[in-house]
Amino acid sequence: MIDTRLAPYGAFALRAALGIMFIAHAYLKIAVFTVPGFAGFLTQVGFPAFLAWPIILAELIGGAAILLGFYGRAVSVVLLPVLLGALLVHAPNGWVFNAPNGGWEYPAFLALAALAHALIGDGAFAVKPVTLPLGTTSLRPRIG
Repeated sequence: MIDTRLAPYGAFALRAALGIMFIAHAYLKIAVFTVPGFAGFLTQVGFPAFLAWPIILAELIGGAAILLGFYGRAVSVVLLPVLLGALLVHAPNGWVFNAPNGGWEYPAFLALAALAHALIGDGAFAVKPVTLPLGTTSLRPRIG
């Protein structure tokens, strides 16, 4: 059963962690890998180099929006292709993060976390929460 008193704070914790992760990964691509280095990596794994800046900006701006709860649920849905792309890149490397070039478990976990955020909602402290078009009432199980 869901504890309705604490659920908004659990959703906030998920939202904050996801937003911070996106911001941290954008910063990593800028400050550590460098944009040209990330662009080179993209071409090495079969993606066009021109996607470097859109991915970085999506992670940076999207991460801030998720963290603030500014249309966070919708942003998590929009960022799912970025996470699924990362999953495809890391899938051949094996399971765990210490595999050469990183494993696929972390991108898979993040994709599921983004999906969970989209389904659960923004939780407490959201600047501009949003209701997804599906709505939650149509997904409630009927009792009786």
